[in-house]
Amino acid sequence: MKTIGLLGGMSWESTQIYYQLLNRGIKERLGGLHSAKIILYSVDFAEIEELQHQGRWQETGAILAAAGRSVEMAGADFLLICTNTMHKVADQVSAAITTPLLHLADATAEEITRQGISRVGLLGTRFTMEEDFYTGRLQTHGLEVVIPEQSERELVHRVIYDELCLGQVKDVSRRNYADIIDGLVANGAQGIILGCTEIAMLVKPEDAAVPLFDTTAIHVQAAIEMALAD
Repeated sequence: MKTIGLLGGMSWESTQIYYQLLNRGIKERLGGLHSAKIILYSVDFAEIEELQHQGRWQETGAILAAAGRSVEMAGADFLLICTNTMHKVADQVSAAITTPLLHLADATAEEITRQGISRVGLLGTRFTMEEDFYTGRLQTHGLEVVIPEQSERELVHRVIYDELCLGQVKDVSRRNYADIIDGLVANGAQGIILGCTEIAMLVKPEDAAVPLFDTTAIHVQAAIEMALAD
């Protein structure tokens, strides 16, 4: 079994889900007392969040690149960035290490296309929904990407940072997200990407009339396959 390197803490609420799902998945595949081999570097998210909203992405990339080198030196065979938004600096992280980086957007796009879907709605932070580092990556896989209106994007972004990253799951926010999902479906989305690792804490399959793609679960499954590959 290969050792999985995780860059987490963005937020720790979703990183603990990564840890649980990886270990459960390995146990399901191998049985007995098996668990995943994991090396986790958890950052202080307050530092990252401040730099994000100041547009200082090069500095966030330097922090994650240094963390990635630490994880690699500790013995990780490949690396996951446990957040959608910070894939904005994935190339910077990848350039700093020699081990493979398992890109979350690639794993998600492959699962969506496997299910025969070509037009998909995207929920995430404002950075993820609006910038090309993520939507462009999805489009290279042949996907059409639909995003909410600006006021809805602001609501989705606020709920992520002000509620979900703090472990707060509110019914009113779930209803608001469900309404936004309905709007994306009305605009032709055949499925919805939960493009922030915390959103699955809030939105469940019963909240949508189309398939939901939980990027955390998809990323984890791809990591398990990579860890167990010959």
